Amino acid sequence: MKRILFLSTLVVFAATMSGCDKCSGEDPRARVINNGTKEASVQIKTTGGNTENLNNVPAGTSSEHRGYAAGAVTYTITLDKAVYEESVDMRECYEYDIVIDANNNITTTSRDRND
Repeated sequence: MKRILFLSTLVVFAATMSGCDKCSGEDPRARVINNGTKEASVQIKTTGGNTENLNNVPAGTSSEHRGYAAGAVTYTITLDKAVYEESVDMRECYEYDIVIDANNNITTTSRDRND
């Protein structure tokens, strides 16, 4: 009897753990990591027409994450009056870092929030 109870508990535990994702269908989100020398602002335009802004991120700091609808997104990045635009397909349960390096080069990296 103890063995059956133990095996039942083990099966329930394994089933519970295999279905535990940290993120399930949540909108993507982004933040600005500004390691550059100038203040940066980012406008995020979604295909649905909504806009999210991460404005006036000082050099040497990071913004908070900002969520938005999944799908095709256009980033408009303003760095010392220069404007850069990048289009990216954003997926649910991902977060994106818009990184400005010490030479003011811009890259976008993604991370699955279920990893």
